[in-house]
Amino acid sequence: MPRNGSTFKKRQKEQQRQQKRRDKVERRLQRKGEKPEAAMEEMAELRKNAEAQAAAFGQE
Repeated sequence: MPRNGSTFKKRQKEQQRQQKRRDKVERRLQRKGEKPEAAMEEMAELRKNAEAQAAAFGQE
């Protein structure tokens, strides 16, 4: 039974949104000249949230 393409499109859109968010955080941290440790911690938190959302999308 074929799946609806809208679910795939939603997932792709969500992944693009998350990537844009990570890129934005990275640029902001570079501008601020923040310590690398803080940047890594924030990126790790964003990745954790993205993985949780990806798992939620996979269970639909």
